Amino acid sequence: MFQLLPLSLYVHFPFCVHKCPYCDFNSHKAPTQIPEQTYIEALLQDFSLDVQSHSNSPLVSIFLGGGTPSMFSPDSIAQLLTGIKSKISFSSNIEITLEANPGTIEHGQFAGYRQAGVNRISLGAQSFNDQHLRKLGRIHSADEINIAVEEVQRAGFENFNLDLMYGLPGQTSAQAQTDIRAALALNPTHISHYQLTLEPGTAFYHQPPILPSSDDCYEMQLACQSLMNARGFDQYEISAYSKPNKQSIHNRNYWQFGDYIGIGAGAHGKLTYPSKEQVIRTERCKQPREYLAVRIPQQRMLPNKLVASGELPFEFMLNALRLTEGFDRKLFESTTGQPWTNVVVSIAQAEAKGLLVNAYKDQWRPTDLGKRFLNDLQGMFLNA
Repeated sequence: MFQLLPLSLYVHFPFCVHKCPYCDFNSHKAPTQIPEQTYIEALLQDFSLDVQSHSNSPLVSIFLGGGTPSMFSPDSIAQLLTGIKSKISFSSNIEITLEANPGTIEHGQFAGYRQAGVNRISLGAQSFNDQHLRKLGRIHSADEINIAVEEVQRAGFENFNLDLMYGLPGQTSAQAQTDIRAALALNPTHISHYQLTLEPGTAFYHQPPILPSSDDCYEMQLACQSLMNARGFDQYEISAYSKPNKQSIHNRNYWQFGDYIGIGAGAHGKLTYPSKEQVIRTERCKQPREYLAVRIPQQRMLPNKLVASGELPFEFMLNALRLTEGFDRKLFESTTGQPWTNVVVSIAQAEAKGLLVNAYKDQWRPTDLGKRFLNDLQGMFLNA
């Protein structure tokens, strides 16, 4: 049976200095003058529309992502968060994360974001190797990452994440490990460590660079993981490592198939309606110009998608199997409204192939083999 789920908010800022060749997110080169006020007003209109049916659930997290949210001023972020808080309650330990590009931060700006209500920063470092940064199309240098972290810490943020990528064009395992050591030296509380993939629609996809082999990438992952583990970082998700009690509340809610409102150009959301026994996917129009031209908030919405009952087990596993701890029966039944019997056959098959293990009682988690071949494991629940 469906239950009322934790509620998060994702806010999309679509503007960037320029489009990176590997990026498949909804990001667009910013105009000379970003329409900050107009965009913030549109975001608050969106939120007012979506929150009506879920206002009884306090927000557990807000994630300001993009694009490059740090191109917006602290005053604009303060206006946004104040407007959101006027329409819904915040949990006592709400996590409010702002993504930032080390190349777009001015002196003192992080202090302004902290005063606005942001309590967690996620810096898109990607690499500490200037040559690799240039190949990735990043506008910052390794020195600017260090400067940005100094600004974060000086502003009083005790919780910040560094995004890093591995499997970069021409990268060796030694270079990937050097990146991790450089990140660890800055004392983050969280590291997101992603393998570079060539996504359809990106410049890299149409003109692919030469990347390390899958075996080499796996070696990089294991070596980097060992370095992070030695410094007290626990891998709690396929690409996420944290110090104790510093896991991302927002991302965990995604991976546990919780609910989230998505506002902003191209933003997606997932909302459960227990009384109707329905799960709905929401989406906003993608192009910033089109998004801002709309006068009636409802017209920014693309048609909602009802997730069919038969698709819910697969949708759940797409998320929950990313967690190293896996999932339990109660979480599955409360978030999908499905009986456990719908997945017992697939679970048994995954166990037989060594991809899934019964950790204890009603808790299952992916094995090391299952994490390496995650797509295959998830696919076993496609027709559950």
